[in-house]
Amino acid sequence: MLIVVAGLPGTGKSTLAKAIAREREAVYLRIDTIEQAIRDANGVMGDVGPAGYVAAYALTLDNLRLGRIVVADSTNRLMITRKAFRATALAAGASLIEIELICSDQSEHRRRVETRSIDIPGLSAPDWASVGRQAAETEPWDRPPIRLDTAGRTIAESIAELSALIDRH
Repeated sequence: MLIVVAGLPGTGKSTLAKAIAREREAVYLRIDTIEQAIRDANGVMGDVGPAGYVAAYALTLDNLRLGRIVVADSTNRLMITRKAFRATALAAGASLIEIELICSDQSEHRRRVETRSIDIPGLSAPDWASVGRQAAETEPWDRPPIRLDTAGRTIAESIAELSALIDRH
């Protein structure tokens, strides 16, 4: 099974994806980690293009073929990345669950973005303006994902709700 957890920075994506991976003893793949490793290895700053996602698809396919559950953590804002994750699950004969996390309370979302700590050495945290640009550039879904609003919920409440949604899928 491939569980793709998508959403803008500050929606709780990494926190919840890690919790689901622990709960299900799944492989956890985070695009931010892969992209930062590429930057570090190549001595580059900024955007690494599609390299992080392409590496994630390959690692996902390897692990799905081993019969592992994979939790992929990325913004997944573009149709091309969504289709690539779908193709990866299909190639492995695995089921796919697409999840989009949102935070509908703009002031809570902004507070999260502006106060969060980054746990990947060398990675720069996005500021509120860049999150707004990402939101504006997010392409509509061609089929509805499981959507969870994390606004006004504790982390534990969000994890429980997300786990229940996955179980029902």
